[in-house]
Amino acid sequence: MTSETINHTSAGARSARRWLRSIGAILAGLFAVIGLATVTDIAMHATGIFPPWFQPMSTPLWLLATAYRIAYGVAGGYVTARLAPDRPVNHALVLGLIGFVLSLIGAVATWDKGPEFGPTWFPLGLVGIAIPCSWVGAKLAQRQN
Repeated sequence: MTSETINHTSAGARSARRWLRSIGAILAGLFAVIGLATVTDIAMHATGIFPPWFQPMSTPLWLLATAYRIAYGVAGGYVTARLAPDRPVNHALVLGLIGFVLSLIGAVATWDKGPEFGPTWFPLGLVGIAIPCSWVGAKLAQRQN
């Protein structure tokens, strides 16, 4: 093996590690957002703050659910940006785009399914906040560096 071959191989390995770190950073942010929202939803239902599952909720409760999803979206962007090997804002924006797509799928899947799935503004709001929340989280992470 020549030194050129070794350098090329080590560059390829670094590139592969960078891709894996990028994917890991985005997945960590995604798991943070989904995990936190799911655990909070379960706790809200279990404590009686929210009514039993698949029962209609009042507008203030939907606003509360939106508020903590905003906070968790920012947290997910923060986590992604902190773990990203480079270009932290771009990584967080990829997370936001994934959130946008997943929220859009959720909006389509629950559209006009009944009051137990919430008002129509709720899933549309989640679509609208996905990218901005991730961006804010990334900017907060950048500010700490």
